[in-house]
Amino acid sequence: MKTLNIVLGLLLFIAGAAAFFYILNMESAPVANTEEHGLSDPAAAEYERGPHHGRLLRSGEIALEITIFESGIPPEFHIFPFIAGKPLPPEELALTITLHRFGGRADVITFKPKDDYLLGQQIVAEPHSFGVEVKATFENQTHEWHFESYEGRTSMTEAVALQAGIEYAVAGPVKVSDSIELPGEVALDADRLVHITPRLSGVAREVHKSLGDTVHKNELLAVIDSKELADIKSEYLAAVERRDLAQSRYTIESDLYEKKISAELEVLKAGQVLAEAGINVRSARQKLQSLGLSDEAITSARQGERSFTRYELISPIDGTVIEKHLAVGEAVQEAVDCFVVADLSRVWVKTVVYAADLKHVRAGQQAIVRSADLDITAKGTVSYIGELVGQETRAAHAIVELPNPDGLWRPGLYVTVELIDKTELELPIAVPSDAIQEFRDWSVVFMRDGDLYEICPVEIGRTFGDWVEITSGLEAGVRYVSKNSYIIKADIEKSGATHDH
Repeated sequence: MKTLNIVLGLLLFIAGAAAFFYILNMESAPVANTEEHGLSDPAAAEYERGPHHGRLLRSGEIALEITIFESGIPPEFHIFPFIAGKPLPPEELALTITLHRFGGRADVITFKPKDDYLLGQQIVAEPHSFGVEVKATFENQTHEWHFESYEGRTSMTEAVALQAGIEYAVAGPVKVSDSIELPGEVALDADRLVHITPRLSGVAREVHKSLGDTVHKNELLAVIDSKELADIKSEYLAAVERRDLAQSRYTIESDLYEKKISAELEVLKAGQVLAEAGINVRSARQKLQSLGLSDEAITSARQGERSFTRYELISPIDGTVIEKHLAVGEAVQEAVDCFVVADLSRVWVKTVVYAADLKHVRAGQQAIVRSADLDITAKGTVSYIGELVGQETRAAHAIVELPNPDGLWRPGLYVTVELIDKTELELPIAVPSDAIQEFRDWSVVFMRDGDLYEICPVEIGRTFGDWVEITSGLEAGVRYVSKNSYIIKADIEKSGATHDH
């Protein structure tokens, strides 16, 4: 029983001690302020923190807690001074901080006292990646600290970068052509489209082409039997026979007149009959021609080589059968489409140009057409701009002619049309679109200095084809990654090179 009491006493003692140390640690741990953070180097060991969760620097009895405040305002330094562990009135301390940034730039921050801290008088520009030099003077004694706080930085040897396909450029002015992007739709070229219709009624006897077939100019598509055609051919042949008879009589009368056997009046009468017969032949022939019969077909009919009822549907162009409305044995009415043939080697892209953009568009202008669905691009030319602006859309129609030798641009396909203005603009700073990446909530490019790479947050302006205007952040003369920049981003994210926001 005595042994049991001793064991129970020891267990209670251990439990109490554990609770005591737990409470002690809870009370002594610094509480993070969501509006302030300290400077950190993720690659370095954890540093000592102060009561505001900032980096604590010590020199004898003097200590400085460094924080950056950035809640709803541009980032600024708040420095809390201490002496012998107690707050030191900020007006008793003189302080400067020098930030040594990527590429040799140095930012000098001066301070003024405010409440219980020293307030930095300059904005701490992003990124918060720098070597930090701190100088504080208290009672004629100077204290100095040096440490590094990097984010968005990595290193890569030249050989590795070359193998990865990373390319570089120097920031500076770029000449670009202005452009606008408009929605469009691929359509058939109306100048390369034919509707093939019979010009008389009949019954389909032969059909030689099907939907999607390729046809050539003057190729036979179908044959129709037409009684109406037979009547017109008969009329033509009868007219030809009457003309031939009239020609013979005129020849005989002329010969008799020359021999003084017949009077001149008979020659004149024969000539008049011959002229009228000729007119009838020409009229009958033109009827056949108006039905689409060629001279060869008319001659063949006269010589009896073809059936009087045979009416041929012929393709007048090279192209593809995109519509077919005919089957063998089907009754056919005149002026009804039997085939539609389109030359798809060139297509139209129909687009709308908004009123505000009309001044940038003109006939003959170069256009770049892109299909996101097919991932293809081609160059075309503006051939037409509508004269009218729609009252509801406030836009005019425009047509871009687009070569289509491989048939990839199918009518009905939605595309994006980029119209390029040949007037050149010079942008003070511009980079290829491949150079820009998203990092945290910034758009960045990656600066290079030897084997070191670091993010450079930028403000983006207009886009001109493959070029992107940089309105702020990147300075002229800075060397940056222009191609395959995503590799640098991935290397930075893999190393976790960000500060503790």
